[in-house]
Amino acid sequence: MKHLITIIGPTAIGKTALSIQLAQHYNCEVVSCDSRQFFKEMTIGTAVPSKEELKAAKHHFIQNKSIFENYTVGDYEKEVLSKIDELFTNNDFVVLVGGSGLYVDAVLKGFDAFPDIDPNVRATIQSQYETDGIAFLQNQLKTLDPVYYEKINNENPQTLLNPQRMMRFVEVCVGTKKPYSSFLNQQKNNRNFNPILIGLEAERAIIYNRINQRVDIMIQQGLVEEAQNLYPHKSLNALQTVGYRELFSHFDGEWDLPFAIEEIKKNTRRFSKRQLTWFKRKEHTQWFDYLSDKKEIINFIDSQIT
Repeated sequence: MKHLITIIGPTAIGKTALSIQLAQHYNCEVVSCDSRQFFKEMTIGTAVPSKEELKAAKHHFIQNKSIFENYTVGDYEKEVLSKIDELFTNNDFVVLVGGSGLYVDAVLKGFDAFPDIDPNVRATIQSQYETDGIAFLQNQLKTLDPVYYEKINNENPQTLLNPQRMMRFVEVCVGTKKPYSSFLNQQKNNRNFNPILIGLEAERAIIYNRINQRVDIMIQQGLVEEAQNLYPHKSLNALQTVGYRELFSHFDGEWDLPFAIEEIKKNTRRFSKRQLTWFKRKEHTQWFDYLSDKKEIINFIDSQIT
């Protein structure tokens, strides 16, 4: 039996460090499931593992794409399953790590299948979004798929403010002439591995303090300069993310730099809260305090090996 050790939890909790320790213990490799770390132009603001960390254990899906590519969770699912199968030919273990809940779900249980959408549909919708803002996407989804709109509004209203997700919902509706929700909950493919889910957690005050410290370190490392270089491309989907959006607003003259930095911290804290809400819904997850001894976690994993 092959085992996919999956490490989940909020940002800045210590998932990367644990993934490396487990990869070294089980003599296996690490697959990233962080949708922001895929892009090679984004390094500081996505907290990509350091060169030392990347040397300590072989990683996959770290800075392997460009922000100029249209890379979807469906694309990721296909590529990552192929890579995991390849890694399993040499080892019974692979470590999956990341804070992107949607991408974790795609790996563990499969992603709903959607027809290919004409790129011109996407381009038109993106152009309208750039002109009319998020309200355009919200109104489109509410009109084209009222059932799914209400589901999001009731269960995870922050998604209605996520341009990348909203454009995807609308492009499927427009491109297929069917509601987005009609493609959900279809038959999923079976997985040929045993998932072992490890969750890292801490008191909220500790998580928030770690986030604030991480943002300060990112600023010291040159996040402002990195965002400045990406500013000409600020409308790209990959850049609609915390840490860059706020600095783009600063470059636009809306905010001074200290305020933008505080907004990064605030929005990252909000993001971590949503991450925990998402992950806490996952069944069969064993949660550990972020300071738990590695041996305790390894003992749990060993107890789950079949």
